Amino acid sequence: MKRKSLVLPVVAGLLAPVLAACGGSDGGSGSGDAIVVGTTDQFTATKESPAPFDPAFAYDTGSWNVLRQSLQTLMHIPRGGGAPVPEAASNCRFSDNQNESYRCELRDGLKFASGAEITSQDVKFSIDRVIDINSEAGAVGLLKNIDTIETPSASEVIFHLKTPDATFPYKLSTPVAGIVDPEAYDGRKLRDGFDVTGSGPYNFKAETDGDRIVKAVFTKNSSYKGDLKLRNDKVELRSYPDAAAMGKALDSGEIDVMARTMSPDQIEDMTAKPTDKIELTEMPGLEIRYLAFDTDEPVVKDKAVRQAVASLVDRGEIASEVYGSTAEPLYSLIPATITAHTNSFFNKYGEPDPAEAKRLLDEAGVQTPVQFTLNYTTDHYGEATAKEFETLKKQLNSSGLFDVDTKGTEWSKFRPAQTRGDYTVYGMGWFPDFPDPDNYIAPFLDENNFLNAPYSNKKVSGELIPQSRSEAERSAAAKSFAQMQDIVAEDVPVLPLWQGKQYVAADDDISGVEWALNPSGELLLWELGTGSAV
Repeated sequence: MKRKSLVLPVVAGLLAPVLAACGGSDGGSGSGDAIVVGTTDQFTATKESPAPFDPAFAYDTGSWNVLRQSLQTLMHIPRGGGAPVPEAASNCRFSDNQNESYRCELRDGLKFASGAEITSQDVKFSIDRVIDINSEAGAVGLLKNIDTIETPSASEVIFHLKTPDATFPYKLSTPVAGIVDPEAYDGRKLRDGFDVTGSGPYNFKAETDGDRIVKAVFTKNSSYKGDLKLRNDKVELRSYPDAAAMGKALDSGEIDVMARTMSPDQIEDMTAKPTDKIELTEMPGLEIRYLAFDTDEPVVKDKAVRQAVASLVDRGEIASEVYGSTAEPLYSLIPATITAHTNSFFNKYGEPDPAEAKRLLDEAGVQTPVQFTLNYTTDHYGEATAKEFETLKKQLNSSGLFDVDTKGTEWSKFRPAQTRGDYTVYGMGWFPDFPDPDNYIAPFLDENNFLNAPYSNKKVSGELIPQSRSEAERSAAAKSFAQMQDIVAEDVPVLPLWQGKQYVAADDDISGVEWALNPSGELLLWELGTGSAV
């Protein structure tokens, strides 16, 4: 296997644009044959998660990756990263000096799959709908700062914000702000099942087995008007139960590309035993993993308990023994590849120290051993998750200060249970909605946080987050972000563990692989082609 490494530099918290791969401009799959991409993401519609592809409900990387192909947003992150640029819009801008009024003009000729023309009223309907439904499981928090939406003409939409927010253009690039057809979506309730009706680069069709998707088929939308350049006519996304099954499918030629999520063992094996037929591409990643605490639960309500956990966790052991070269220890919610990062947890706790953990618990009068369950999802972040949590269990229990157990649950049940507050301590992963330090802080600490967590800090939510969002020059917000990271290290409502790289393996006649998965974990199927790419 040939190994190809692509390094995308990160500047001021944003991904800097880089040069495209060499080659002609005629690449792409124009023969009618689909490019087939494998994934371990599971797509199910259940009683607890009935609407996996409704932008008012969906809030996981797999579902968002489906929506990115089939719904348009006003803005999008350009190839290689950087500030958002217009997509369904022809232009957008803040129309005031306080970053409180954002104005967009729609492109000419936008149409839904039904053939109906898209107007500013459809944009307003789509975003008002998410706010009105207000799903606890969804990403409505990204839009909660909208005060009113004005539509002075059929092509113009103006967002009036409650408080200044320089990150708002990024939020309009996420699937929660996707434009949906009012004829297909109820303004007050979720759209159950797997149908998606929009104006994105692809038309979407799900092939199912019972309540789960086995194949997601994306066919080029001939009516699409937008900023994206498609390099193929058809892509199939096939779900596999685990990385091993996905790897066998690549070896047999059943799929052309193996994306989320390859196992650490696969990556090490492919690196050590390269072949001429398959290329392994390494890309930077902005994914983080962390533990979260229900700070209202008596067993972890005293922050001394959470601080003791922080004093015992050995991130280096988790990274090296479970994930190998694919992960690095993380000492803040903001990853090291984002400019505002600080090593707040290392600065406060240093290396794992059982004596310090005991001191914290003794001074707080906490009876030991402290008992709780470490909950994790079995099928969402890859098969190594179970080993990671067994390692965490061993680290805590070997101190004699804790008596913890582990429990794994499939994602379709895990996420609703986590949102309801069923878990005292649980593990999650995070790919940013957009590559700005705000998106590693606000989703966890602001009001309407996506974890639906009870932890609240008035200085963070009432002062520091608004202060950071008022800075149009994002590097100027670094001081505010440093303070927030220190507060997280002190209170430990969440405990960062590691950040990861990303890998894609593909048949060597597939082009554009290095662009098809960006550092935020966004799957950009339109970048894939056969032959040369630009």
